[in-house]
Amino acid sequence: MSQLLSRTAYLTVTVFFLLFFMLPIWGTLRMAFIDAQGGFTLDFVIEVFRNPVYREGLLNSFSIAALTTLGCLLLALPLAVFYVRYQFPGRSLLNSLLLTPLILPPFVGALGIQAMLGQAGAFNSLLATLGFIRPERPVDWLGEGQMMGVVLMNVLHLYPIVYLNVAASLANLDPALEEAAANLGCPPWRRLWRVTLPLTLPGLFAGSTIAFIWAFTELGVPLIFDFNRVTSVQIFGAIKDLGNNPFPYALVVVLLFFTTLLYIGSKRLFRNDVAGGGGRASTARAMIKLPNGPGLLCTAVFLCVISLALIPHIGVVLLSLAEDWYQSILPARLTLAHFSGALGHELTLSAIANSLKYASLATILDLLLGVGVAWVVVRGTLRGRQILDAMAMLPLAVPGIVMAFGYLTLSREGQPLHALMLGEDPVLLLVVAYAMRRLPYVVRAAAAGLQQVSPTLEEAAQNLGAPPFRAMWRITLPLVAPNLLAGALLAFSFAMLEVSDSMILAQQTVYFPITKAIYTLASALGDGPGLAAALGVWSMVFLTITLLGAGVALGKKLGALFRV
Repeated sequence: MSQLLSRTAYLTVTVFFLLFFMLPIWGTLRMAFIDAQGGFTLDFVIEVFRNPVYREGLLNSFSIAALTTLGCLLLALPLAVFYVRYQFPGRSLLNSLLLTPLILPPFVGALGIQAMLGQAGAFNSLLATLGFIRPERPVDWLGEGQMMGVVLMNVLHLYPIVYLNVAASLANLDPALEEAAANLGCPPWRRLWRVTLPLTLPGLFAGSTIAFIWAFTELGVPLIFDFNRVTSVQIFGAIKDLGNNPFPYALVVVLLFFTTLLYIGSKRLFRNDVAGGGGRASTARAMIKLPNGPGLLCTAVFLCVISLALIPHIGVVLLSLAEDWYQSILPARLTLAHFSGALGHELTLSAIANSLKYASLATILDLLLGVGVAWVVVRGTLRGRQILDAMAMLPLAVPGIVMAFGYLTLSREGQPLHALMLGEDPVLLLVVAYAMRRLPYVVRAAAAGLQQVSPTLEEAAQNLGAPPFRAMWRITLPLVAPNLLAGALLAFSFAMLEVSDSMILAQQTVYFPITKAIYTLASALGDGPGLAAALGVWSMVFLTITLLGAGVALGKKLGALFRV
């Protein structure tokens, strides 16, 4: 009976992935390599590299991704070293505050960055008041074309993911290796460079891979900054002309090629969680308690990074409260009307209801599939179960815009997934898209819970006559309920604020989810930006509650959910 359950779960998840992961990707690939006569061609893909507009978009996307990854490493690496090795004032609280950027969707934070660092923003107004600049000649902090604004927003949002991975790798290292280097006379900085960092390369590369792929394919932030010369925005802008234009498909294929190449390269370079020969820690690391001076310096470094990361949050909150905010340090007049307006506007009311519906159904689907995958991987004995585990993690590596474009392609009239469109209502399509993108969180959370529960408890129940399914339902699932709750909270909250699927698949106003409503309001005249910021603040409150709940349930294992 247990084998039957494992086989059923394996088959169900495999079919789901073939239909809603491989098929959309294949549909896009097919359209990119078939000419008007139905023959195979490479002309469309080659033209992407020949066309100066597309080439510029790719180069800008690469530049943004490379600068974002470098910025994340510069912020995350020293913080992870300080946190894992040293005791200093406020260490635990500061570690929690470092994760603050995760509670704000990056494209919403872009509104705050614009309000704070724009040419007519708060920072230039402060400098002008202090006499450092002339009001008529403000500094363009975000750079011509807004590229640096996109990079800054990506760095401030993604560095916690790199930090979580690096900190986990450092915590798993065997301190005996560093002690041996010290006993041989290796000084601290050389020991860090020659011993510690090479052993933490898997964690460094895992976090950097996610940061690079995310920044390379980010859609929402460039849209808010009105920076159109990137590949993701070029793809988004071509949606209305899919029928007669093969180049959006070719752009998606190029995007998928580079991200897949990076993902496979990371897996081949670092097959295990630790570097070869390093091993996991066999003894606990002794924390070094810093004297007052160095300890306060560590605290100050953490506070500086946290303060920098809070700029978008502060900007969004002030923008949501501002009745008028132009060329002034603080809003000239404050109001709470945007908060009530954000919950009472005809667009936001339907958007909130839509997002709740889409995210709830997607989370239920994720729980069913995630428990099945985790059960097969942790408890099963089927051959190929590790393939199933790797397959369940692939949505983290494939850009959301690629998947959304594939769904859009195959949901048109006469295509295999058209049945998911209920007339003009994309509810089933969005539920499947949300579920596929967030399934890895539930799988990792469920697997962590099953690994902590001894299988002897299930065996004892079965020896007393309980069938395997009843033993799992009555014994195992209640014991892993906190982990499932944590995974479900993360899947639900991130589905509520999904950008790529929402922007591409929801085409009519009545079906808009929250993120597309925020984008629409941010582009509107009058009090639109204020309403968008207020809705962003409500989103922050929502994400804060869910992440705190997930953190309490998973503790230090929270970082494992953000690894490819």
